[in-house]
Parts: sequence; structure tokens; C-alpha cells
Amino acid sequence: MLVERTVSLTIRSSATLTRPPRGPVTAAQGLLLVGHGSKCAMSADQMHAIGDHVQEAFPDVIVEVGFLEMTDPPAGVVLDAMVERGCEQIVVLPLMLLGASHAKSDVPAIVVESRLRHPGVEISIVSQNIKKKKKVEIAADNLNAVGAAGLPLVVIARGTSDPDANGEASKAGRTLAEWVGSEFLQMGFTGMTWPLTPDALDVVHRLGHGRVALFFWFLCNGKLIERAREQISDFTERTGVEVVDAGYFGPDPKLATVIERRYREALEGTPTVNCDTCVYRSPFPGMEDKAGQPIGVGHSHLAAEHRHRHDDGHHHHHHDHR
Repeated sequence: MLVERTVSLTIRSSATLTRPPRGPVTAAQGLLLVGHGSKCAMSADQMHAIGDHVQEAFPDVIVEVGFLEMTDPPAGVVLDAMVERGCEQIVVLPLMLLGASHAKSDVPAIVVESRLRHPGVEISIVSQNIKKKKKVEIAADNLNAVGAAGLPLVVIARGTSDPDANGEASKAGRTLAEWVGSEFLQMGFTGMTWPLTPDALDVVHRLGHGRVALFFWFLCNGKLIERAREQISDFTERTGVEVVDAGYFGPDPKLATVIERRYREALEGTPTVNCDTCVYRSPFPGMEDKAGQPIGVGHSHLAAEHRHRHDDGHHHHHHDHR
């Protein structure tokens, strides 16, 4: 459970961060956790803390963390290092809460390219869909910890260009509201879709709510949360509405138990994924060109550049989406 507005962690430059290998020196099995990446160094620390929790659950498996963009090391580079340490079977798991283009396209591209580089290694991917029930439980614990359960609820998520992912976020918010006994829910997003955080807060004010609970549907801290909190601070000063901030998920040990189950599913069978309304599977109005699009052709050119960092060694970190 992590509800603090700030967390006491050693902050280092994620671009130059070097960490000792996690887990056994050598092992036949490996689990690669892939995070989005952020210019916020705390985000990388928290993602690695999740990796540490998972490593405790699998002491005989090499568990490592890599990133899609903005944070080193790139996931493909990490996977190469795992092969050098003897991994013959590697499961790749996207550490993302919503199944948008990064999870649906960019991470699978890492798997495909890695298979070409390491034809003798079994490399598979598991769905990013961490069990919703466990996520709701963690969010509810955070709300209870700050005395905000039952209040009108605002849930802020990372907006995407994928309608399926945005709908998934809204469904999660509704489930959380019912779980904690809230009778009002307002969703807001940090970008890419509507309503944006300031607009969502204005709805709360116009409806006359004087005290509301807030939860960020984010795995780790980042620039988007920091920017949203600045907007929330401006909102409270302007309107007098009290916003009880219950934080975000953070490196909660309960997440590790869910990741453990997903890893075992990957080893024992084919996990199910949410595809009925996926724009890459079914033509969506206004996005028909995405249906059947090759993997690795997501919205983010940075993810593609980061995948190939092991070839040219160049850095291309030049935006602040997170």
C-alpha cells in the first residue's frame, strides 16, 4: 500500500542507472517485466521494487526489469543479458495497467525481434491484464488508509488513443467506486482523451461536491501524476473543494502475487486476453486502418527507437509524456 504524496527513495538519473543483476547468477528460466519508462527517476525505482518483490517469489528464476522508452535499460537489451546468463525460456510480461498500443504492439515487437536474435531460446509473452479484482483491492486499501472510502470518487487514468483501453479504465473506476461504497464517480485522464483532469474536476465542483476522494489508476509515479497534482492543487485553491489524495498503486507486494500467477499461466497454458473491442482486431469507427496493423507500429516512435538502442547506442529521450 502506497498513499504518500512523496516517497523517500534514493533518486538517481535513470539514464545512467546501473543495477547489479537480480536473482541467480545463471538460470534456465527468466521473467522480463517491461515498464513504460519515465523521466521521473522515482518511477524507475518503484518499478525495480516491483521486480524485487517478484524475484522473492521466484528465487530460482532470473527476474529483470526493462523499459519501452525514456528509461534505461531498454527491455530488449535486458533480454539479451538474460540470455547471456543462461536463460533458455523467457516470459515477457508488460507491466502496464491498460491494454493500449504499448502492451498490444510495442512489447510484442520486442518479443519478435528477440526471437530473431535468439532462435534457440523460447521467448513468450503473457497478457498485461493484471487481475482487476486484485487491483481494485489495492486501490480500495489506499482509499481506506486515508479515510476516503465512501466519498464521491475521482479516478484519474493515463489516457490513450485506444478506445478499448479508455473503456477499460472507466470500467475499473466504476468497479472501484462500487467496491468502496461511493455513490458518485468521475473519471478523468491526463491526456490523449476526454475528460482531461481539469475538466473532470470542474464537473465535481459544478455538482456541488465539497469533499472528494482521488485515486490515480497508475502503477508508479511519473510526470503525468506530478502534473495532475499541480492541476488539483490549483483547483482546490480556486474552489475550496477538498481532494483526499489516495495515491496510486506503487510497488505493493500484492501486485507481485498477481504477477506470479500470470507467470505460472504463461508456463502452464495460454492466458486469455481482451480482444473483442481491440482496434487491432476489430475495425473501430475512425480507426479502421489499425485493424490488422503489424506489431511494433504503435503510436510511439520512441518505443521503436528504444528497442534498437542495443544496435546504435544512441539516446533519443526527448519528450515528457510520463
